[in-house]
Amino acid sequence: MTDQDLHAGLIGVPGSRDALNTPVLVVDRAALERNIARMAAFAAEKGIKLRPHAKTHKSVDIAKLQRAAGAVGFCCAKLGEAEALAEGGITSGLLITSPVVSPPAIARLVALNAATTDLMVVVDHPANVAALGEAASGGGKSLKVVIDLDPGIHRTGVSSPDAAIDLLKAIQSQPSLLYAGLQCYCGMQQHIEGFADRKGAVEERGAYIRSVVEALTAAGAPPPIVTGSGTGSHRIDAELGLFTEFQVGSYVFMDDQYLVCDIAGAGADQSPYEPSLFVEARVVSANTPALATVDAGYKALSTDADPPKVVGGAPEGSRYFFMGDEHGAILPPPGQTPPALGERVTLRAPHCDPTVNLYDTYHVVEGDTLVALWPVSARGRSR
Repeated sequence: MTDQDLHAGLIGVPGSRDALNTPVLVVDRAALERNIARMAAFAAEKGIKLRPHAKTHKSVDIAKLQRAAGAVGFCCAKLGEAEALAEGGITSGLLITSPVVSPPAIARLVALNAATTDLMVVVDHPANVAALGEAASGGGKSLKVVIDLDPGIHRTGVSSPDAAIDLLKAIQSQPSLLYAGLQCYCGMQQHIEGFADRKGAVEERGAYIRSVVEALTAAGAPPPIVTGSGTGSHRIDAELGLFTEFQVGSYVFMDDQYLVCDIAGAGADQSPYEPSLFVEARVVSANTPALATVDAGYKALSTDADPPKVVGGAPEGSRYFFMGDEHGAILPPPGQTPPALGERVTLRAPHCDPTVNLYDTYHVVEGDTLVALWPVSARGRSR
């Protein structure tokens, strides 16, 4: 049965959150909307545009909330994510932040370009530029491309100002490509927990990005946009006078990886954004003293971070441990009683992006009432 089959009848029923079949992905609508509003207000105050990263939520419904709050478009890590947003009516301002290289994918990109407005894709290699130029020429519509700059992790991107200039020349040699700007996302710096340490690291990378902007400008091609930044660095990046737009993503959910960071320099417990994404689990075995087993394991939660925090349904200070594909353990503090058989336990998402990708549906709640079911529109769209 689908989530719609199981839970549509619970929408609007007081207390229906407790009746959800578990494990289930839950989003607190009020907290989500506050996060969206706070980021939009901050960006507007600083005169910076928002192009939020949809890889975080993979949701047409959440993208529409961000658009209503002023987002100029959306970043997508993969072509499939952009296709999913376009299928849901988000048809302008999409930026694919990873190179699209294979012939089948380029054919899809050309088709998406024809069906949308102001589509952009990053490039980091002259051979890819040539392939995109040829395909765009055959498609009959110019394609906007953004030079991707390696921030130092050697994942994607050109590696120097000279390489950026060489790639610019390759783009300019293709009549059906339009040079749209520069991208640099400093992912390693986002999760430095201390504000001062993160600020120093971000400013050092900012100086490097600025050198590339200056080189492109000296070559007669100042970047129309400079896009990058993230939830962990946006407060620092806003003071650099460098980025014209932010690619922030995780701020909508504020998972545990970001909650330990001092985002604004006021202490990690003073984040301007709040948790809004949770996984509800239920105790399915309580036969061992001082331990309860819940129905959420590796298949329900991302495993690339610390285990999720227990935030409801168990004594304060309880801890979660993975116990396999389907199960997890809830261990209360010494002397406390674990939750009983059948009781609901709320876990905060440890890393939002891969956790979201495990589910088909957001169960949107207001307090303890289910108010909506939103598809995870781009779940599994990793091609």
